[in-house]
Amino acid sequence: MRAFDVEATQRAGAGDPVWLAARRAAALERFAETPMPSTQEEIWRYLELDFDIADFVPVDRPGTPVPAGPLEAGLGVSAIARIVDGHWVEGAAVADRATVRSLADAAVQDEEILQRAYAEAGIAATDKFAVAHDAFGGGGVLIHVPSRAIVDQPMFVDVQATVDDGASFPRVVFVVDEAAQASVVVHLRSAHGINLLTVPQFLLIAGDGARLSITVVQDWGTGTRSIGHARATAGRDAFVQFTEIGLGSRLARLHFEADLVGRGSTADVIGAYFGDRDQALDYRYFMRHIGTNTRSDMFLKGAVEDEAVSVFTGMIRIEETGQKTEAFQTNRNLLLSAGARAESVPNLEILANDVRCGHGSTMGPLDAEQRYYLMSRGLSKERADRLQVRGFFEEVLRRIPHAAVAVPVRQWFNEKYAAAQAEGRV
Repeated sequence: MRAFDVEATQRAGAGDPVWLAARRAAALERFAETPMPSTQEEIWRYLELDFDIADFVPVDRPGTPVPAGPLEAGLGVSAIARIVDGHWVEGAAVADRATVRSLADAAVQDEEILQRAYAEAGIAATDKFAVAHDAFGGGGVLIHVPSRAIVDQPMFVDVQATVDDGASFPRVVFVVDEAAQASVVVHLRSAHGINLLTVPQFLLIAGDGARLSITVVQDWGTGTRSIGHARATAGRDAFVQFTEIGLGSRLARLHFEADLVGRGSTADVIGAYFGDRDQALDYRYFMRHIGTNTRSDMFLKGAVEDEAVSVFTGMIRIEETGQKTEAFQTNRNLLLSAGARAESVPNLEILANDVRCGHGSTMGPLDAEQRYYLMSRGLSKERADRLQVRGFFEEVLRRIPHAAVAVPVRQWFNEKYAAAQAEGRV
């Protein structure tokens, strides 16, 4: 049986240049010494893992891709990269405006760009899954947009997991250089009923004056456990937009960090999630203001029904250098069943003295007065409640940067709640 050992790193790193091989070897040493996360750690509070990484085996080669879904068709663009079980399967250049390359090729052909990405936006070895990614994974795609290039259409990246009992480690590296503009939509998906682990990573760099947008649609199958990490850095007057839609999985966790380094940089973080049955959706978001005159807005809305649980821990940290910062953080939750649970912990840490910032969170059931009003206008209770749920999400869905993404997401959310109503679960 394959295991997380030296042979696994050798298989994953076949063809690595010297600098990447050294990085992988160092990660393997740390992997053996790093324990599985525990709820005793603040960063893992509220989430009890029901598995060990050793319950899975590293996937050496891609499995059979699953058929394309409505998201790709709705965008009207073909995938510029398809990553299956952490392995590059296919890809295409975006005219002459962007380089799209497998990470294996980029490690040799784009060494300077990739090393910069790992240095500036690399995922810290804060948990066993992040360490495992460096030791046993790293397959994926580099998207590099050169200075002043503008890519008008969203680029689409399809990331799949397919192997039963397998563990995969896909990575998306997105570098947008000075004064360039580009957006990417990433679809994370797997078939239902397959027991697997996936550890996706997103490394995002926006150069001075750049505009970078990434939308991640998490649509994993019901047997998938996903432990994701993302990190973004923004230069002077740069704009970073990060959107995550949480739909599927048995467990989906995302640890997101953004560093607003350059003067006048901005980050817009958008999230919408809907958990049902026994799903666990876990978000740990950290915004760090380093430069002066920076601005961030973190806005997440979610709903849970049945026995599902959602967790949000947000932190805005303003360094002493972050004068004239504006930063806001909002998390709102709907509890649609008595057995559902939401944990929401927004935090501020302010070291500067000339700032404007705020945070808040809410959680509760559907509004009985709104239900009464809608029913007084002729709607049934079921339709009134569906309208409330739809209205709750509409505020955040309107902020998704691509309308073609919002359309199927809106439908998926509506279908989740309508199915629960039809089955008497809410």
